[in-house]
Amino acid sequence: MDPEDLRAEIPAVDDTIYLNTGASGPSPRPVVEAATDFLERHEYEAHAAGDPYSMAYDEIGAARDHVAEFVGAEPADLALTNSTADGISRIAAAVDFEPGETVAYTDLEHPAGILPWERAADVHGLDTRVLETEAGRVEMDAVKDAVSAASLLCLSSLSWDYGTQLPVAEIVDVAHDAGTRVVVDAVQSPGQHPVDVGAWGADAVAGAGHKWLLGIWGAGFLYVDPEFADTLEPRRASYRSVDDPSAPDCNLTGGAQQLEIGTVSPAPHVALATAIDRIRAVGLDTVGDRVERLTDRLKSGLGDRLLSPREYESGLVTFRADDADALVERLGEAGVVIRSLPGGTARASVHVFNTADDIDRLLEAL
Repeated sequence: MDPEDLRAEIPAVDDTIYLNTGASGPSPRPVVEAATDFLERHEYEAHAAGDPYSMAYDEIGAARDHVAEFVGAEPADLALTNSTADGISRIAAAVDFEPGETVAYTDLEHPAGILPWERAADVHGLDTRVLETEAGRVEMDAVKDAVSAASLLCLSSLSWDYGTQLPVAEIVDVAHDAGTRVVVDAVQSPGQHPVDVGAWGADAVAGAGHKWLLGIWGAGFLYVDPEFADTLEPRRASYRSVDDPSAPDCNLTGGAQQLEIGTVSPAPHVALATAIDRIRAVGLDTVGDRVERLTDRLKSGLGDRLLSPREYESGLVTFRADDADALVERLGEAGVVIRSLPGGTARASVHVFNTADDIDRLLEAL
């Protein structure tokens, strides 16, 4: 499949210059159809046959296998969640913290990578520490200093405000040498860069499919290293997190799936499996090559307003704006969708379905 074929499957871009995938990607028709097809089969056929649970669990298992293979994980090490924030929150609520421990996170984190740790600090009497960065870059000496007294570090694989790639594997090695666990917010990576959680070596990696994978909302995933999973003490349990829900002395299943709870709709994850297939049909190499060309065009046109790196790292391009909120509103009225960021900057997200004309329209509007 070429990028033009993918674009033709996305109704949201028929009359709109959509440059906000870093917030939420517009889904192709086959992705939405996969969800609606499942819902119809489940609600009509499975209920008529008297066994809606069996069908749902089969689909959940198939989706787990699909996502696990895509991110380089074993299915047993992957929990299906509602979002990245949901995954990070489940980890933060399951770590067996002792009062006085320190949790660190970078100043590049989305609120999804900040609020769960601040809440854990309130509940458990923890200290939190912010690892300061410069223009989306992490200095390894600062990492060593931050993890020297921290039991856990949270960082993003790709910064949402600058679009910079962080050296995750290198940071994990430094943290582990200090005895510090690492949780990665990877939501900006899948769909525009290859993800291999094994190569990263992190203790947990949270992501979701509604951004660069162009899935629908509600399909998150959480990788948990088996050794880390053994140390967790989940505060919640239900029939999907235990080995035998009918037994009075049942135990947690162990592994990542001890963090799953109760009845959920498989539809978003069924759609995510289809979304992964669409991106694979285009090819991540094609995604990278096209996005690099388009972001080069955009960065050249932005001139000295550019805040993201001049060299290609991702499809996220942040730039200065006198009044970012007003700019986003004005561009929206002109049919060009970008977003403002905290701090008064603006961000365009360029994906493989975008075109040179999209970039030119944005630059003309600016």
